[in-house]
Amino acid sequence: MTILAEAAPKFIAMAHQIVWCTVATVDRQGRPRSRVLHPIWEFDGEHLVGWIATSKTPMKASHLAASANVSCNYWTPSQDTCVAECDASWVEDIATKRRVWDLFINGPEPVGYDPAMIPGWENADSAGFNPLKLEPWRLRVMPGSSLIDGSYAADVWKR
Repeated sequence: MTILAEAAPKFIAMAHQIVWCTVATVDRQGRPRSRVLHPIWEFDGEHLVGWIATSKTPMKASHLAASANVSCNYWTPSQDTCVAECDASWVEDIATKRRVWDLFINGPEPVGYDPAMIPGWENADSAGFNPLKLEPWRLRVMPGSSLIDGSYAADVWKR
């Protein structure tokens, strides 16, 4: 088992290089549902937090009301993979919404972008801008080279 201080930087490096991930939720009937989203991650040396700039659609809201757990799975054709299993919560307060907006505007290449390019999102105060906060309880980071050499070596951390 890896400690968070070792796993988080490796996870962020891989996730931010890949950018897009498949995020799975579970509906009220226990069925999985996946979508492709674009989180940005922060690590302060003790806590890893992810942020997704998104809208609170009825489906996402319903799924997270049924189970606030999400799985964020990143993959490259070279078989690099990393996964964050997380508790997810909607960001409601305007100060945090503004901070998340600024994180994306000022985010490192290639994960940073201007959220205002999304229709209906003029700024962080826009009604349709409803970020999700991700707090991982498990990480797994496995470079594709470990598949090639047969070691299947992965960094795994659990809270």
